[in-house]
Order: sequence, then structure tokens, then C-alpha cells
Amino acid sequence: MTRNALKLSPQDNVASAIVPLKTGETAEIYYHDELLEQIPLVDDVPFGFKFAARDISKGEDILKYGVPMGVASADIRAGEMVHVHNVEGARGRGDKGEAK
Repeated sequence: MTRNALKLSPQDNVASAIVPLKTGETAEIYYHDELLEQIPLVDDVPFGFKFAARDISKGEDILKYGVPMGVASADIRAGEMVHVHNVEGARGRGDKGEAK
């Protein structure tokens, strides 16, 4: 296997694809030079996109860079792509006049 994903902080519950990934492949998630985990992918994940490094429950914070960057709007399985279809911004969308 080759490096194909990374975490930007060891506390993150998502990883980023550093090459395009296909359903059924195993993502090898690294933080610097340390292999943290291997996750079978349940979705195609384009280069640069995020996927769940573990199961994430609806309402749980999505952690990237070690800080919340959104909230799961649905249950997300390990290996599933994490994007606008299953994440809401923690501060609202901004295009609906929402203010928090």
C-alpha cells in the first residue's frame, strides 16, 4: 500500500485524500510519518476531499485541524465521504441571513 490519505491533527475524525480514492480501496491515514489507521472506503473520494476516519454520529462535531469545522447532519460511516450532503456549517450557511 501507499500513502493515500492524511490527518492534519491526530484528534481529527476526518482524513483528506491526497490521491483520488475509489470505493473498496483501503485508505492508509498518516499524520506526518506515522500510520494512524487503515479504513476501507465506502465511497469514491476525490483528491482533496474528506472522508470519515471513524463512525460519526448525527449532531457530532466534524474535526479537522483539531477543531470543529462543522456538524454531522446525518450519521456518517467510517470510509464515507464527508461533504455538504452530510455536514452543516457550525455558524450557519451565511446565504440565508442566519446569524449565530
